[in-house]
Amino acid sequence: MASSTNTTISNYLSLVKFSHTIFALPFALIGYFLAIHFTHASFDLQLFVLVILCMVFARSAAMAFNRYIDRNIDKQNQRTAIREIPAGVVKPGSALVFVIINSVLFVATTYFINPLCFILSPVALLVVLGYSITKRFTALCHVVLGVGLSLAPIGAYLAVAGKFDWLPLFFSFAVLFWVSGFDIIYALQDEEFDRSKRLKSIPVWLGKKGALMLSNVFHFISASFIIYAGYYAHFNAWYWAGATVFAGLLIYQHTLVKPNDLSKVNIAFFTTNGIASVVFAVFVLIGLFVK
Repeated sequence: MASSTNTTISNYLSLVKFSHTIFALPFALIGYFLAIHFTHASFDLQLFVLVILCMVFARSAAMAFNRYIDRNIDKQNQRTAIREIPAGVVKPGSALVFVIINSVLFVATTYFINPLCFILSPVALLVVLGYSITKRFTALCHVVLGVGLSLAPIGAYLAVAGKFDWLPLFFSFAVLFWVSGFDIIYALQDEEFDRSKRLKSIPVWLGKKGALMLSNVFHFISASFIIYAGYYAHFNAWYWAGATVFAGLLIYQHTLVKPNDLSKVNIAFFTTNGIASVVFAVFVLIGLFVK
């Protein structure tokens, strides 16, 4: 019985790619502790846990919905046919129930944070769930994904401060262009398949070379927001060390992927960006609380 339960949990963690939480979670932590630092709020363990739960519930709902909506497309793509739903590991109906449960839990959790977060929760949910249908009608689907993940720092900031401020928005814009850029790189793998199925993406629209150029532009904009945030808030050397590593890793991932060589896409997508987000967050948090 225990073995069966563990297998089921493992299947659902794989379904939502729980390990990919590493992209947005560090920026949620940045948003949370920025609010504590600049509004002089005290650390609240209960609120901190609620913010983390919101991240987990929203992302789980979004990823499971993506897998549910794309199940027939994934089945036809050799790269994605091994995913849990097309492979028969998770039933479509079960995945949809999982989406609904996580969506309800997300909204319910925001109720215990503050009224503003609760009011905005359906909007956030619409954005993160809506991404899954966008590649059917717009090549800017990568940007929609970026918008979804960019809600992490501003959402966490709102949880503490209960109001909007410019500084967390700069980090949200940085996340938007960072995620959009690396998702374009990831989508290079499916350019031919997407084209054959008349699906939309930047690689389909611009080709591999053009897509990589636009990804470069997006990552330049992302780094620019990181730099501007540093000047805007007068951050110390710890911040600038983290910003340097983050920008350096953005540059590095573009040396890994070429239009005629996609063998290192996964390294560029997951490993490099995962390290970039974690290292940057660590340096930012040290800079906030260590003088």
